[in-house]
Amino acid sequence: MTGLSTVLIVVGLFLAGGVYSFQKQQMPKSVVLLLAIGSAMCLAAGVLRIQGIWA
Repeated sequence: MTGLSTVLIVVGLFLAGGVYSFQKQQMPKSVVLLLAIGSAMCLAAGVLRIQGIWA
């Protein structure tokens, strides 16, 4: 597990918590959607790096 993989996963989980928080605060749907997409991208990139698929 590389340092970048760890950072990507941590940032993805942080953004996922932001999605939950923003949803509870009834923020605009576009903001929640962008945050959710960013979270999914960070988590996917971190997992792909761990698996060795994406260098």
